[in-house]
Amino acid sequence: MAWSAIRYAATVLLLLLLLVQPCASDDRLVPGKPLFPSATIVSDGGSIALGFFSLTNSTPAKLHLGIWYNDVPRLTVVWVANRETPITNSSSSPPSLSLTNTSNLVLSDASGRVLWTTNITGSVSPSPPATGVAAVLLDTGNLVVRTPNGTTLWQSFDHPTDTFLPGMKIWIKSSNHRERHAERMVVSWKGPDDPSPGSFTYGADPNTSLQLFVWNGTRPMLRSAPWTGFTVDGEYQVNSSAYIYVAIVNTEEDTYISYSLSDGATHTRYVLTYAGEYQLQSWNSSSSAWPVLGQWPTWECNHYGQCGPYGYCDSTMAAPTCRCLDGFEPTNPEEWSGGRFSRGYRRKEALRCGDGDGFLALPGMKSPDKFVLVRNRTSEECAAECAKNCSCVAYAYADLSSSGTKGGMTRCLIWAGELIDTEKMGDMAGGETLYLRSAGLDDPGNRRKAKTKLMKILLSAVLVSSIVILAGIIFACFKFQARRRNREDHKKLGLILGDTGTSEGLGEGNTAQDFGFPFVRFEDIVAATLDKEEFRNEVVLIARLQHRNLVRLLSCSVKGEEKMLIYEYLPNKSLDGTFLVCSNSRLTIIHRDLKAANVLLDGEMRPKIADFGMARLFNDNQTKANTHRVVGTYGYMAPEYAMEGIFSIKSDVYSFGVLLVEIVTGRRRSSMDDIIGFPNLIIYAWNMWKEGKTGCLADSSIMDTLALLCVQENPDDRPHMSSVVFSLKNRCVTLPRPNQPAYFAQRSTEMDQIRDNIYNLLNTLTLTNIEPRYFFLKNPLSF
Repeated sequence: MAWSAIRYAATVLLLLLLLVQPCASDDRLVPGKPLFPSATIVSDGGSIALGFFSLTNSTPAKLHLGIWYNDVPRLTVVWVANRETPITNSSSSPPSLSLTNTSNLVLSDASGRVLWTTNITGSVSPSPPATGVAAVLLDTGNLVVRTPNGTTLWQSFDHPTDTFLPGMKIWIKSSNHRERHAERMVVSWKGPDDPSPGSFTYGADPNTSLQLFVWNGTRPMLRSAPWTGFTVDGEYQVNSSAYIYVAIVNTEEDTYISYSLSDGATHTRYVLTYAGEYQLQSWNSSSSAWPVLGQWPTWECNHYGQCGPYGYCDSTMAAPTCRCLDGFEPTNPEEWSGGRFSRGYRRKEALRCGDGDGFLALPGMKSPDKFVLVRNRTSEECAAECAKNCSCVAYAYADLSSSGTKGGMTRCLIWAGELIDTEKMGDMAGGETLYLRSAGLDDPGNRRKAKTKLMKILLSAVLVSSIVILAGIIFACFKFQARRRNREDHKKLGLILGDTGTSEGLGEGNTAQDFGFPFVRFEDIVAATLDKEEFRNEVVLIARLQHRNLVRLLSCSVKGEEKMLIYEYLPNKSLDGTFLVCSNSRLTIIHRDLKAANVLLDGEMRPKIADFGMARLFNDNQTKANTHRVVGTYGYMAPEYAMEGIFSIKSDVYSFGVLLVEIVTGRRRSSMDDIIGFPNLIIYAWNMWKEGKTGCLADSSIMDTLALLCVQENPDDRPHMSSVVFSLKNRCVTLPRPNQPAYFAQRSTEMDQIRDNIYNLLNTLTLTNIEPRYFFLKNPLSF
C-alpha cells in the first residue's frame, strides 16, 4: 500500500514537470525557452521590459506582445510586435514567443498558428543555422537578435511603431532607400487604447530622400526643411542637468537622424500620437506624467501648404503668420484679409523668360516642396541650370561636404512649378537662401528706374532731415529768447521788489520761509516765491475754491526751479475772512496754517485769505486725515495735529481760537513780556477769565469765552465754525462753560509721572553695560 502511494506521487510529479513550460527570467530569449504571458524579459539595467500586455479599456480584451518602460509605474508601451494580429482568446490557447533554430522570433498560439515573426531570410539568415543565437533586450529599448560574435540579424529599432527612441535611426537617404522607407516609418496608434496602425506616419520622403514628412494617409501634414548638410538639428534642455542632442549623421552611403541623452536624463521619447501630433515627451516622476517639451506643428501656418502657392509662413515673428513672396500679391484679397490663405498668391508682373529676368535672394528660408534634385553642381552651374530653363521659377544650392560627405557632394534644387510649403526660418538649422526668379531685375531700364527711385528716396531723406534740423534750430532760438525774456522779467521784478521800502513777511515759522516767502507792496500787486509742491497746491486750490474771500491770483512766473505767484495787494489786515472760508466755501478745506499774518483786508475792508500752499481738500464723506509731515506755525497748531499728525476742520477752529485769544488779550502769542508767570498766552487768558479779571483784557465781550472754547484740547469739545460765526453775529447767545485748556499742564504732569517711573525702575532693575562689537569685512577682491 505504501509502495503504491509512492509510485502515484512520483507519477504526478513527473507529469507536473512535463507540463510546466520553461520561461525566461533574464535579459534574453534563447532557443528552447519560450516566453509565456506569465513571464517577462527585463533588460540588464532593469529599465525596459518585454512581455505580453492588455490595455484595460480594449473591448474585447486583446493581448499584444510589446516593449515598455519597466521602471515607470504608468504603463507606457514603446513597441508592439503583433499590431495587426492581436490575441483575443488567450485563456483557451495561451500564446508564446520563441526563438527558432532559423534565428527567427515567432509569436504563435497553442495550436501553432503563427501570429507574428521576424521573417529573417536570405543573406541575413546564417547558413547553416548558427548556434548560440539569442534575442537580447537592451536598456535602450531595442530587442536585438544576434549571433555570439555580435552580428545583428534583426532589431526592433528597424521596425518602429509610434515611438522614436534614443539611438533609433530615421533614415533620410540610403543606398537602398525605397526598401528601407517602408520599414523605417513611425506609425501612430489607431486610438488611445488601440495599438493597431493608425492613419498618421512619419518618415523620409520616398521621392527626394532629403526631407522628412508627417502624413495623414497619403496627404502630407508637416514637412521638414530639405537637408542642407547641417549635422546638429537641435538641443533641448529637460532640466537643470539633462539635455537632448538631436543630430543628423551622414556616411558615404546613408544619412539618418538620431538623438541621444546626457547622463542622468530621465526617459525621453518622440511619439506620433493617434491625433497626428509629433511630440517630444519626458517622464516626470513627481507628477507621474509625460509632459510635452515640444510639439509639431507648432503654429497654424506650419501645417503643410497652409499659406498656399507662393506664400510662406514667417516663423521669425512673435505670432507666425502667412506672407507672400516678394513680387507676388494675394490671389483673393478678401479671403486673404479674412485669414484664409489657401488660394495663395500670384505674380504682380509676368516672367519674360530671359528678357530682363533675374533672381532675388531670400535668405533663411525653408525651401519649398516638389523640387528636382540635381547632384554635384557648383553654385554657378546651379544658377545657370535654372536660368536656361524658362519654366524654372527658383533654385537653391547647398554644399553637403560640410557634413563630412566623401567626395565633396553638393546638391542643387530646382523648382519648375508652384512654390508650396515655404517658411521663413531665420537663423534656425535648415534655413538656406532661396533664389526666386523675378521679372525685370536685369532690365537696364529697370536698373535706371531703380537708381532714379533711389535718388528720389535719398533726396527726400536729405530734404526731410534739413527741415527737421531747421525746425529744431528755430525752436531752440524761440526757447532761448523766451528764457532770456523770463530771466529779464525776473531781474526787473527782483529789482522792483528789492527797491521797495515796505516789506511784510508771510509764512514765518513754516517751510515757506526756506524759500523766501516775502510779500512786498508795489503799486497794486504782491509777489510770492514758492517751491514746486506748494506752487502747484496753491494754484489748484485757488482755482477749485473760487471764493470771494480769497486773495486774487493775477499771474505767475517760472524760472527753472524758482516759481513765483503774483497776487493783488491788500493794504489792511483782518480776521473776518476766516468765517467765510470755513463756512461758505463749496468745498471742505483745511488751511493748516491759519494765523494773523495770513488773513488780510483790502482797501474797502473786504477780508481775504492767503497762503494755501499747505492746505488740503476733503471729500464729502471725509472728516479727518493723518500725515507724517507736520507743517504750519507752532503755537497756532492744534494739539492732535502737532503731536500726532491728525488734522480736521476742528484743527482750523483751534487756530482761529488762538487768533481770538490774541485779539481778546491784545497780545501776540509770541509775546511773553506781559504774561510773566504763565507758560503761554492761552493759559494767561484762561486764568484771567477764571479769576474774573476779564476787564484787564482788551476785548472782554463774548469773544473771551468763545476763544477759550475754540482752544479746547479735545477736538469734540470745540464748536463748529458755523456756531462760532453765529455766536459772533448774535452777542446775546449763551455759551457753555469752557474747560481748562489743560493740554500743556497735562503734558507737564505726564512728564513728571514718566520721570517718577524711571526713578522707580532704576531702584528695582539691574543695568547691564553694553559694549560695542566690531565686525571686520574681508576685501571681496582678495578671494
